[in-house]
Amino acid sequence: MKRKILLPVLLQIGLVGAAFSQDKWDLRRCVEYAVSNNISIKQADVQAKLSEVTLLQNQRSQYPNLDFNGNVGYSSGRNQDPTSFSLITQGFVTSGYSLQAGVSLFNWFSRQNTIAANKLDAQASRANVEKIKSDISLNVAAAYLQALLNIEQVHISEVQVKQTSAQLDNTRKLVAAGSVPELNALELEAQLARDSSTLVTTRATTAISILQLKAILNLDAGSPFELDAPPVDQIPVESLADLQPETVYGMALQNMPISKVNDFRVKASQKSVEAARGAMYPTISMFGSLASSTNSRLMEAYNLRQLPNAVIGDVTVGGTKYDVISLQPSFAYDSRKLGYFKQIDQNFRQSVGLSISVPILNGGSLRAAVDRSKLNLQSVQLQQQQDNLTLKQDIYRAYTDATASLQKFSAGKKSVETAQKAYDFASKRYEIGLLNTIDLITNQNNLFRVKIDLVLAQYDYVFKLKVLEFYKGQGIKLTK
Repeated sequence: MKRKILLPVLLQIGLVGAAFSQDKWDLRRCVEYAVSNNISIKQADVQAKLSEVTLLQNQRSQYPNLDFNGNVGYSSGRNQDPTSFSLITQGFVTSGYSLQAGVSLFNWFSRQNTIAANKLDAQASRANVEKIKSDISLNVAAAYLQALLNIEQVHISEVQVKQTSAQLDNTRKLVAAGSVPELNALELEAQLARDSSTLVTTRATTAISILQLKAILNLDAGSPFELDAPPVDQIPVESLADLQPETVYGMALQNMPISKVNDFRVKASQKSVEAARGAMYPTISMFGSLASSTNSRLMEAYNLRQLPNAVIGDVTVGGTKYDVISLQPSFAYDSRKLGYFKQIDQNFRQSVGLSISVPILNGGSLRAAVDRSKLNLQSVQLQQQQDNLTLKQDIYRAYTDATASLQKFSAGKKSVETAQKAYDFASKRYEIGLLNTIDLITNQNNLFRVKIDLVLAQYDYVFKLKVLEFYKGQGIKLTK
């Protein structure tokens, strides 16, 4: 019973594992994985988020400032009574609360220009993420095509080994029949060893190129990885006539992320210059506050009552004594500690006002800030010019290389046709004993070499066209 249950489970696991092992990586999957896992892209994304945090902070700085302060304290020993201002030795408890607000009314648009510069910086940082993504995509495509080229070289080397092995088997039959000398078989054995060595080298080169591609993808070097290798002649490419360098350059200035990054940075630097200039002029602000305080010794009077007029003296008139009574009424009252919330209410006070801050002498810091912002603007503009120049040079170089590769590819096809005919003719002459082994090997090596050159030229041509398509804004794809 256990076996019946366990067998289907194992079969499902085996099928899943087989499907996983047969899962191949095409260029689109490689690019998407690199974009999702590349550390440089993640770092750029963090920087973009930091720029957005700075922007949000400066946007919030336009709102009024509001601060609440509170304190509670106890005083003992020789102190001044805060209610009667006499010296006392009794201890007392005090508390105070305040709510203060302030808002900048006018600062010559320094803050607004700073916010505008922060917004452009945030856009530049986000565009820089896209730039790094495009750079990674181009690097992935280059490594991917290099791996495909190496795989194709392995296939050519394998064909070469098979051909040499077949010739060796046929030659041994001829040696056994006494038609050709033993030397012919020995020479082909030596050639087979050389071809096998070349095959081992090309396989090692292919393995290294795949490891390099994994490194760009940030993929574990030991993880299963198999490329989906489309035939190079089935990779769709535009006509070279449709990829004129000046046209491609004009489109690159509009589509490439590096152009957007530099454009945002130049505009941000211009706003920073205006913000630095605005900081040199007066700033007008408005402020206000609400406050109150309490003291444990503060007393209040209650049960107020009027007393009889007091006798302040006497006079004798005609021998009769009369009391002198004060005309001012006198009062009596009881006292008690004033309640906490009553003190808060009675001591409540408010203030409001305007302030102006005029920078006069500040050690030249504001002027230096303006000068630095101007120099930073010049630096960003020069970087923009340099990047545009580099972009144009890369496009013209790719176009020139593509033209040269096309010419090499066209010449290579003719060379392969000629070498193939020469090799076929040499093989027939060798089979009937009219050609020695050295000449046969020479023709075979010539064919092998021109095939390799043809593949190199073809892949180089395809890659240069893909680079031009990339700069044109079409991305990189190897399938329709």
